[in-house]
Order: sequence, then C-alpha cells, then structure tokens
Amino acid sequence: MSQKKLMLLGGLRYLLPVIEEAHKLGVYVITADYLPNNIAHKYSDKYCNVSIIDKNAVLNAAQELKIDGILSHAVDPGVVSAAYVAEKMGLPFQCSYEAACILQDKSKFRTFLSENGFNCPKAKGYSDVNAALKDVDYFNWPVIVKPADSAGSKGVTKVENKIDLKIAIETALAASLSKHFVIEDFLDKVGAQSSADIFTIDGKLVYPAYSDQLFDKDAANPYTPAIEIWPASMEQKFQDDLTAQLQRLFLLLNVKSGIYNVESRVCSDGKAYIMEVSPRGGGNRIAELQDMATGQSLIRNEIRKALGMPMDDIVVPKYDGVWCNYILHSNKPGTFVSIDIDPDFQQKHVRNIGLIVKPGDEVVPFTGANNSLGTLFLRFENCEKLDSALSNISKKITINIR
Repeated sequence: MSQKKLMLLGGLRYLLPVIEEAHKLGVYVITADYLPNNIAHKYSDKYCNVSIIDKNAVLNAAQELKIDGILSHAVDPGVVSAAYVAEKMGLPFQCSYEAACILQDKSKFRTFLSENGFNCPKAKGYSDVNAALKDVDYFNWPVIVKPADSAGSKGVTKVENKIDLKIAIETALAASLSKHFVIEDFLDKVGAQSSADIFTIDGKLVYPAYSDQLFDKDAANPYTPAIEIWPASMEQKFQDDLTAQLQRLFLLLNVKSGIYNVESRVCSDGKAYIMEVSPRGGGNRIAELQDMATGQSLIRNEIRKALGMPMDDIVVPKYDGVWCNYILHSNKPGTFVSIDIDPDFQQKHVRNIGLIVKPGDEVVPFTGANNSLGTLFLRFENCEKLDSALSNISKKITINIR
C-alpha cells in the first residue's frame, strides 16, 4: 500500500505536534505556505511554496502532489482553501466549502446565526469606512470592531465613544486580508469566556469542551487571551445549552467529522452565546493541552480523519486534574533575555514548556497571539490551588526583558 500524503497549510510551530503524530502513523507530510524559513518546513517531508489564501493555487499544488488529505490546523488563513481543495478532490474535511466560508467570515457567521434564531449580538459587516460611520446609531454602545477574517484577537478593539470608531475601523482593516470588518454590540460577559477544541463524528458533537479564557488587563490588547483553564467554571446548564446550540448549528450546516475551535460566553442577559466556530484546531496549542489533560488525542484523530483512516472512539472528555495554558508574553518592548521558573513550582506543576523565542530576539507588546513568547502547560489538583498559584504567578515565573 502506498504511503499516505497529508498537506498541512502553514508553517508555524503549532504544526510540529501534527507532523510528529503524522510521522508516527507513517504518513508523508507536505507543508505549504509562501515563507520557506518557517519552522514547520524543517520537520516535514516536503515543502511547497504557495500562498495558502490562494485556493486555486493550493488546489493545483495538491493535485500535482497527489495528496490524500489536507488540514489547516491552528492556521486560520488557510481554512477556506483547505475546505475548497478537499471538496474539489473528494477528500474528507469537517464541512463543505460553503459552510467553511460562512464560519470563517465573522460577518456571514453573525448573519447566519441571526437568521436561524441563535443568540447573537446585533452586528453588521462593512468594507466601506464611511458606510460604517453613518451607522453609528444602529448599534447599542459600546461596540466591538474586528476584522471579518482574522483570528488571535488581531485588530480587535472595544469602542466606548463614537468619536473613536474610525480609528478602531482602521485598526481592524490593517489586520484584515479581505479588507472587510465587523461592528457588533459589546456583550457584557458573566464569568470567563470559553475557547476550546471540540470534535464531531458524522455531524454529531461527541466531544464538547469548554474552558475559562482569561485576559491580561495590562496588555497592549486586553482582548488577547493570556490564560486558558480546563475544565471550565461555567455552570453546567450553560454548557449543556451551548452543546445543544452547537449541535443544531452543525445540523444546519450539514457538517461531517473533525475538529473545531469554538469560542463562547455567558452574558449578563442570562443567555449563552456562540461567538466563533472555526473548522480547525485552535491556536495556542489548545488541542495539545486537551490531549494531555484528557488522554484522548484530537490531533491523531484529526489526521486519521483527513486521510480517511479509522478513528479512535472519541467521547465526552474527562480531565486529569485542573490544567492551565499560561501564555508567556511581555507588556513592554525590548530584547528577550530569559525566563526563570521557580524550581519547586516547575517540578510540581509545569508539564510542558513551549518557548518560541530565544535570547536576543526582539520582543513586542502583547497585542495578539502572534506576539506571545510561548506557552506553559500547568497542572494542579484542584481549582483552589490553581487560583492561588495564579494570584502569585509573578513570584513563580519571571520574564526577563532588557
């Protein structure tokens, strides 16, 4: 039997565990983007130089290389192209190309949610700045302005005063590939927002997951996630509601099998809201942490799904303790020197260190996931011990910048 070929769109560090797992399965891995020096290309079997947002160029390359599967794991810009290639070549993917286009465009997704009776903030998409400025009284202020096609909180701004709307729009446009942006009512959340990876089998949500996503109020962008905790503290009734909403969404979109990254929250109006759903694994190594915390491998099964291989039995996750994904970052610019971790804390609680900078690298303020210095996976016996550690985290972890 010939060796299976898997194309991974992108070349960032997030792909390394996917490449490693694929190699364990005997799979030939092709990584593709237009940046040949990206780290993932050093570990794949072949590099393909192509823009991952050019779906036809990706399709031509995939056909020429005769791939058996395609993923855009944790790489948001490549998702639509991956869905397009899969559909054209008859390969397994989480959903149709049409569904991917809805999920990946925040404006289309808000419209879809609203038209189908889901809890949804008042929202509107634009490509023209002046058209948006004329609509200031359409929204219930404050509002959130965000790119229609960007992930990792890049280009997202909360706007309190109408006079500041134009600057926020310009920030969103600068982070948007399509030069399209969304304005929506700001939803005042209760408790922590959730960002987690889930898994469907033949359209059925078999692995629902929720987390506590926390933020650094002192960061350059206070809406960039800084801490993620599993399992979630969200009341079970809201988790059950969100699971039901997601299942209805998947039925409407006629999805198939695979991994999805989902952001959701409970708001002060007493309702649970689906904020974003993307047919890919999440950034910040979310699937890696969930795999470590639950003993189930989303990454392995996503690879198997993409290649039409039999998958493991995937069930509702149970967590071995309380786990924290601590996003290493700096709130000031400078040059990275080192990270010091208290030895006792490291021995007891640190399960993985994913540092992506080295001494001498330039550091910029934390405005998006792409500005992080790396991640720490932490494990605790219970929430109380985690909360205690986080309240004194500066005494346990020191990031040295000069």
